[in-house]
Amino acid sequence: MKMTVFGTGYLGATHAVCMAELGHDVLGVDIDQSKVDKLSRGEVPFFEPGLTDMLEKNLASGRLQFTTSYADAADFADIHFVGVGTPQKKGEYAADLSHVHSVIDMLAPLLRKPSLIVGKSTVPVGTAAALGERLRATAPAGGSVEVAWNPEFLREGHAIADTLSPDRLVLGIDRDRPGNAEGVLREVYAEILGVGVPFLVTDLATSELVKGSANAFLATKVSFINAIAEVCEATGADVTMLADALGYDARIGRRFLNAGLGFGGGCLPKDIRAFMARAGELGVDQALYFLREVDSINMRRRTKAVELVTAACDGSLLGANVSVLGAAFKPESDDVRDSPALNVAGMMQLHGAAVTVFDPKAMDNSRRLFPTLHYATSTSEACRNADVVLIATEWDEFASLVPGDLEPLVRRRVIVDARNCLDPDLWRGAGWNYRGLGR
Repeated sequence: MKMTVFGTGYLGATHAVCMAELGHDVLGVDIDQSKVDKLSRGEVPFFEPGLTDMLEKNLASGRLQFTTSYADAADFADIHFVGVGTPQKKGEYAADLSHVHSVIDMLAPLLRKPSLIVGKSTVPVGTAAALGERLRATAPAGGSVEVAWNPEFLREGHAIADTLSPDRLVLGIDRDRPGNAEGVLREVYAEILGVGVPFLVTDLATSELVKGSANAFLATKVSFINAIAEVCEATGADVTMLADALGYDARIGRRFLNAGLGFGGGCLPKDIRAFMARAGELGVDQALYFLREVDSINMRRRTKAVELVTAACDGSLLGANVSVLGAAFKPESDDVRDSPALNVAGMMQLHGAAVTVFDPKAMDNSRRLFPTLHYATSTSEACRNADVVLIATEWDEFASLVPGDLEPLVRRRVIVDARNCLDPDLWRGAGWNYRGLGR
């Protein structure tokens, strides 16, 4: 099939490449000429395992192209995916839908034949219906333009698998205006559906709520175990062993039950805040008021990590050399948006520490966001003469460290494991002052 994908950021570029991998002819569209040029040369503007090879393969096959021309996109296909960003508004909890509205307003006047607009962006409930009205009022094709919503559930570091082998596909359609969306999307995803992936067809509002609800649940689970970690710290209990015990309960499960610095990135924090904001607009703000505490617990863990490092430096960070291993908000990503690791590094610097950061993939993004921090090119360089080593992102190369790797480098044998990814007995047995969150 022929289709376009508007937006070539993390979501849009991944979707475009994966749709071409399924055998479709895909045109990626973005107003940023530099991003289009990079992608056309086979360069992915962010780190995602395996995506560069898949991009190069599908460019070479001719199935994938990129452009800045909306007119070319309207002529190219009748199926248009919208995968632009919906960041948090400055000074508000609500989502900024300006990028979504911009795509619709630029594309609508060019739609002169029956077309299907498929939203993938994470939007507040009610957005799809409003966009449908907007399109029908402004597009020359009028009522023959159909809007559907197909929310994404990508995890950074696993985006290709989450697109090509998802645990479910959700499609929201306008029940009041029956159209062809379900049949078209069944054809688009035929290969995926052929291996038994569940396909849930809902109304528009339900499809929009699925992503927000999923993120709210995951955020709540992470913040729950971090709240329990605070109790463990006050009692001498071990939150990791406690989580293992809880995880055997099939009603709870072990995934996302890891205490530590908490969640960050470009999706979870802003999505739960937008969810709260939309609930307030609908007059049901009390239903999601608990998410305020979820957000608060998550942010408190960053302060706790700074307190642990400060205590390890005899109560003052002034003049201390602190090595921070990790800058991305999670491993297998170069995303530093709302990164707990960088946030903690910045706070420690404000308290007088000399902070040196190393991350396998996120160095360039980190420098742009926190240019005043010191940056190293390797773990060993970052840890040289350190008074405290802080594990802030659980990359495999950090989680696999053993005391002997760092002993010749550091000034003091102190390690703060803010992701609880190291073996405390191993480090303490080697004479290190080991501290973990909730342990």
